[in-house]
Amino acid sequence: MEISRRNALSVTTAGLIHIAANPQSVLADPSPPPELLIRQAAERGHTDLGWLQSYHSFSFGQYYDQRHMGFRSLRVINDDQIAPGRGFGTHPHRDMEIISYVLEGALQHRDSTGRGAIITPDDIQMMSAGSGITHSEYNPSKTADNHFLQIWIQPAVRKTRPRYSDQKVTREQKRGQWRKIVGPEHSDAAVTIRQDASIFATQLQQGETMKFTVERGRHAWLQVARGSLVVNGTRLRRGDAIATSRATQLHTQALEPTDALLFDLA
Repeated sequence: MEISRRNALSVTTAGLIHIAANPQSVLADPSPPPELLIRQAAERGHTDLGWLQSYHSFSFGQYYDQRHMGFRSLRVINDDQIAPGRGFGTHPHRDMEIISYVLEGALQHRDSTGRGAIITPDDIQMMSAGSGITHSEYNPSKTADNHFLQIWIQPAVRKTRPRYSDQKVTREQKRGQWRKIVGPEHSDAAVTIRQDASIFATQLQQGETMKFTVERGRHAWLQVARGSLVVNGTRLRRGDAIATSRATQLHTQALEPTDALLFDLA
């Protein structure tokens, strides 16, 4: 059985809702500083199709929660695991910047721009749907599961020409630093999108520390893909996220080998 991402997404008219708009949705362990907000992994939406296990940080498909419609221009973070030889058949998208970030295994992509690639944890992939694009995504392995994050960011302009790009960003290039893997057009990011938004990736070993400064007027969302971190005294486990809309500095320390993404948003 195949499922298209178009069918999986229930489009709503509610628009983007800042997570801070509903303080009751904020939970942490221990209690975070007042400027930090937590999205716990256990509270995410879940889709189980047997061959697909997908966890949704924001409303998606049959999972709808008006409190969690997105954060600024960040609309979707789906934590997907695909069984060997399975995947999403050809389906359309429009007016969305779509980023695929592989954690384990491989992901095969084909689209109507004529581009195709098999990406691994050493790659970052971007598809700008623009005025309309169709594509498919499969796990090409016959034996190994695939684990990846699919991220959707709303573009600043609509009905543009669709495009695709992928670049190598090795594990070593992400080790012990915030490496910019996605950024606005004309930035120094590995791939660029049509929005004032950047994504930084890191891989940390146990005990390693880093910091990130959230500038005034910017907004940050930090997602733990694997492992666990302490961020400004708050413990985050796999699938947890922390967000802020205040000028601050985020201090992170890995409690075990950890992969994390940090979104810097207008």
